Amino acid sequence: MAGSAALLRYCPLLLPQNREGTAYEGFVTAQGRDFHIRILLPMDFQLKNARIECSWHLKKILHGYRHILKQRLHSCPDLVSFMVELKTVLEIALKNTQDLHLPWPPEYYSCLVRDLEILGWNKVAYVDTGLATIKLKAEDSCGRQHLITLKLNAKYPTEPPDCLVDFPVQFAISWMPQNSLIDTYNQFLVALESLKEFWDAMDEIDGKTWVLEPENPTRSATKRRIAIGNNVSVNIEVDPWHPNMFPECYFLGADHVVNPLRIKLNSNMHLWDPEVSLLQNLKDLLEIDFPSRAVLEKSDFAKDCGICYAYRLNGTTPDQVCDDPRCGQPFHQACLFEWLQGLPSSRQSFNVIFGECPYCNKVRKASENE
Repeated sequence: MAGSAALLRYCPLLLPQNREGTAYEGFVTAQGRDFHIRILLPMDFQLKNARIECSWHLKKILHGYRHILKQRLHSCPDLVSFMVELKTVLEIALKNTQDLHLPWPPEYYSCLVRDLEILGWNKVAYVDTGLATIKLKAEDSCGRQHLITLKLNAKYPTEPPDCLVDFPVQFAISWMPQNSLIDTYNQFLVALESLKEFWDAMDEIDGKTWVLEPENPTRSATKRRIAIGNNVSVNIEVDPWHPNMFPECYFLGADHVVNPLRIKLNSNMHLWDPEVSLLQNLKDLLEIDFPSRAVLEKSDFAKDCGICYAYRLNGTTPDQVCDDPRCGQPFHQACLFEWLQGLPSSRQSFNVIFGECPYCNKVRKASENE
């Protein structure tokens, strides 16, 4: 009864719906507003297993606070304590929501429209209805198209916009209260040219080799997995600031194929020439020609996993290959690990497991997280 009295005092509009005291329905009040809510408790009254149902409007207001409320459900000793916490969180959420919907000053709109007119509407790719998010388009000196997304607040131009770009490096603008969109756009153009050599190198790789991963590389992607032959590839990671320097390399494939490539790379590393393109350097050091896009298809290299019979699994491609030259069957790392785990003859050492290849019975290993 004491608990019910306390609940009535804190939430007079939230009433019990049954004699057991496991269901409550009514309203929770914050900032003079009432929000419909329903609380269902288990028979043991454990709050961590309680179910809370509320109106779509209240759900929307509390959307960003769900993890906090879940934590409170686990830590509060009783329903009264939780309702006190809920009202506190709701007060904060309402205040933040109101701040977001305060009308922006007329000076903001006049200033922004003036800046866009000076910049040129032909450079605008998108403007939202509230004139708070703007996407500007630009072309670098090689004709590549780029976008910059600007998220402005009501204090623009006193405060700078947040800038989102598809860059492999951080893009931070220099801003003074007297600056405008034109200054941001010009800094964007300068940044595009500073990354020209990096994008040139990646475009040459994308255009002249078969890139297995990523499937659709973004401008920010610094890694490429390039096909060398049947079930053999090389992973490279390129430094955006020094794209013509030696990249990080990691070979994928059977040992009898990969080991000679590693030896060649290590033996010829001194021949790397920063004046030559990244792709040409890789060809020279490995003493190979990468399979041509003009002659071969991606399907010639993109072999399905021998266990799940799919090529792409949860975003990954087969990167484990049987070392037996007569087999050479590729597998997803996760599939192979799971397969080997299920074999009674397999043995495990920490997160590495040793067992027989599903196809040729050659002993091989797989780790849980390679």
